[in-house]
Amino acid sequence: MNFTIFPAIDMRGGKCVRLKQGNYDQETVYGDSPFEMARSFASEGASWIHMVDLDGAKDGKRVNDSFVVKAANELTANIQIGGGVRAEADIAHYLENGIARVILGSIAVSDPSFAIEMIRKYGAQIAVGLDAKNGYIATEGWLHTSKVKAIELGKRFADAGAETFIFTDIATDGMLSGPNVEAVWQLAQETGKHVIASGGVSSLEDLAELQKFRNDGVIGAIVGKAIYEGRFSVSEALNEVNVSC
Repeated sequence: MNFTIFPAIDMRGGKCVRLKQGNYDQETVYGDSPFEMARSFASEGASWIHMVDLDGAKDGKRVNDSFVVKAANELTANIQIGGGVRAEADIAHYLENGIARVILGSIAVSDPSFAIEMIRKYGAQIAVGLDAKNGYIATEGWLHTSKVKAIELGKRFADAGAETFIFTDIATDGMLSGPNVEAVWQLAQETGKHVIASGGVSSLEDLAELQKFRNDGVIGAIVGKAIYEGRFSVSEALNEVNVSC
């Protein structure tokens, strides 16, 4: 099974930013144009780009969607988007404008029946984002921690037909401390579905470690801060996973 690198673009106020452990008060700005960042990643060979509307996640509505649509329409890379998706109209808006995959995050926790309906209607075009803190789901741009365990929610959506999960361990996100490989692998094992790892990737060695489990359902990694901080480039990440296959 192939292992995909998903360079990440987190958008806030029309800029490319990174938050530390999801904290909106600990923001670093890395670029003034989400589209130009996406174009740069695509030019390095990225086949997928992961975009997050942080304003949307916090406000519960689409805010930075124009950058996402522009990237989907003008670049060859596939785009997946999360943040601010709260209704079917949001999903339809993105899919009708060329986005390859829409991520359901907070709404999957607050209204799982809606998420299941969307999974059944749109199939592989829907991914479920499971953002966890100490094993429990965090919502609303990580501002709140629920009483729902990530694995239990994952099983419920897998039973409903979800094929792809994006698992973020908030404790590692933006920390460059290494991903929670065990938690990612466990989610893949418990659900029997594809899992994309997010949070903590700091080195090419981290990617190599995650890739060891590609045949167990760990199909890719979202990489943000490590690229922005110059730990490695998108092309170097792609070379690492292609060589290791």
